[in-house]
Amino acid sequence: MTFSIHGLPVARGIAIGRAVLVGSSRVDVAHYFIQPGQIDAEIDRVRVGRNAVVDELQRLQHAMPKDAPPELTALLDVHLMLLEDETLTTGVKHWITDRLYNAEWALTTQLEIIARQFDEMEDEYLRERKADLEQVVERILRYMKGAVSPVALPVPVRRKAGQHLSPDENLTVPLVLIAHDLSPADMLQFKQSVFAGFVTDVGGKTSHTAIVARSLDIPAVVGARSASQLVRQDDWVIIDGDAGVVVIDPSAIILAEYGFKQRQGELERERLARLRHTPALTLDGQKVELLANIEMPEDAVGAVHAGAVGVGLFRSEFLFMGRQGKLPDEEEQYQAYRRAVEGMQGLPVTIRTVDIGADKPLDKGQKEDHYLNPALGLRAIRWSLADPAMFLTQLRAILRAAVHGPVNLLVPMLAHGSEIRQTLALLEAARAELNQRSVVYGPLRLGAMIEIPAAALTLPLFLKYFDFLSVGTNDLIQYTLAIDRADESVAHLYDPLHPAVLRLLSDTIQACLAQGKGVSVCGEMAGDVAMTRLLLGLGLRSFSMHPSQILAVKQEVLRADTSRLARWAQQVRDAEDPTQAMAEPLAARTSKESGWDSGLGPLSTH
Repeated sequence: MTFSIHGLPVARGIAIGRAVLVGSSRVDVAHYFIQPGQIDAEIDRVRVGRNAVVDELQRLQHAMPKDAPPELTALLDVHLMLLEDETLTTGVKHWITDRLYNAEWALTTQLEIIARQFDEMEDEYLRERKADLEQVVERILRYMKGAVSPVALPVPVRRKAGQHLSPDENLTVPLVLIAHDLSPADMLQFKQSVFAGFVTDVGGKTSHTAIVARSLDIPAVVGARSASQLVRQDDWVIIDGDAGVVVIDPSAIILAEYGFKQRQGELERERLARLRHTPALTLDGQKVELLANIEMPEDAVGAVHAGAVGVGLFRSEFLFMGRQGKLPDEEEQYQAYRRAVEGMQGLPVTIRTVDIGADKPLDKGQKEDHYLNPALGLRAIRWSLADPAMFLTQLRAILRAAVHGPVNLLVPMLAHGSEIRQTLALLEAARAELNQRSVVYGPLRLGAMIEIPAAALTLPLFLKYFDFLSVGTNDLIQYTLAIDRADESVAHLYDPLHPAVLRLLSDTIQACLAQGKGVSVCGEMAGDVAMTRLLLGLGLRSFSMHPSQILAVKQEVLRADTSRLARWAQQVRDAEDPTQAMAEPLAARTSKESGWDSGLGPLSTH
């Protein structure tokens, strides 16, 4: 039966494919695809884990004192029976053999399927056996995690949205990922994998799942509430990333309709591709800098291909994630930054120092005290200053990478003058250490992120010490409006057009222009085509976004006349309801007299 689930649209486009569920578990479970030659080894890993748990339970049975409660003995019998159930073992073999899931993923997937069968049973006693099944599977997972080294991860296959998989990949249909939530480490694991789209139960428009989905240029819907409970493994699913709708078990008519929309989207992308080598100039001759946000050094190639004139934000924290506490040393970081710099072929690269914390803990499942209120806790520069040795290691690596091309250093979440001075002192210490070792290093332009209202309200202090500023609108909106941007229950209150946000943003841009300092926006607003003309009107000339969004933003730039936008943007900034003020001039697009939309650009496309 066809039904739909509504969520928040975070990455545009249409994806159609079979559902792949990432089940939740109290044990940290890796999810990745194996190579065909690893099938037998993965099946054997599950078999060894299962047999170890069987042996453990049997030893417990034999050691059971005679006066033990009979219920305890019966419970062990039930657990042994579940471990020997062919439904579990056969299903796990299926997911490993036919889908090439790694052993842990196959085990949790089969657990989800059997658990739903228990939920549908009329007998209350049998329904309650689901908890027993979860316990035995968790025992197996814990054994596999602690006693067996994981198989090396294969290099995943990169594919574009909508692209069908080739037969030699052992998958015959596109796959869409359904999960309750995905950590940044999960997203990094899946980043170059085979998924055509994502759906998560939780998250907001600027949660990290949403940001990475946009960087992949694949459709995604977050905040879909109960999607992971309602969608079953292998269901046909349509993800409408434009409307924020997920359609499950679609009819032939619905499939045909969305198939047409999917093809239309592909044609639009092909049309935009023609703008790749067109300079980003407005109609009145204003040059606009379109930069790329990247997570890994290998992303530099895609940034150049998309027409970026540099990297405005290299999120270095992705080098630190999912390493089980073993942080990258200076040489590993240096080589990573060097690859990014060389990959940009002489174009500037802005490396943000590690921004760990909030929605980006170092390791999946990390539950330290300061994560109880992570957005306000020990994150970003606070975390770096609390561990000077780690921070010095990163600073030395970045300085060394600057030999290979132009590098900018960007410091996140600064709010206090003392933090600025500590950061600059450590940078000097890093230079001194490299001098002492006779290691060559290059020059850096220094920048600070404006993402805390306190920073936006003390701009003279920042402009005294830094060469440029970069506005992180995701956090600036979050902190200004007191909204957890990853919480779907308050996602409707996350408003980039709130008057307070616009004034902080506008004041930052104008202060930088007045002092001749560079200023860019690297948050999600920069890649939102609905915001492009407003930002241009506020004076912004440097946008940093995911490479997949550059061409669409460039199209808006080419259509804009900043001499006419400035007054309109000021009206929007000062309006009681900026959303309404934004919408009013757009009605003039239908005017046939002048061919202009209230001075916002011609109706014709370039």
